[in-house]
Amino acid sequence: MTNTPNTPITNPEDRNAVKFGFTPQAEIWNGRLAMLGFVIAIAIELFSNQGVLHFWGLQ
Repeated sequence: MTNTPNTPITNPEDRNAVKFGFTPQAEIWNGRLAMLGFVIAIAIELFSNQGVLHFWGLQ
């Protein structure tokens, strides 16, 4: 395995490009989707007065 340095994203349009693998763009999308999932989980707990696992019937 070779260590290739990640080049910074200088073009703002490249920041939102959908690329697969271990690329900066994929990590940006991964972070965005993780934040969205966290907010949805908190919203479910606030509006249903149950935990997410109880809401889905897993506990």
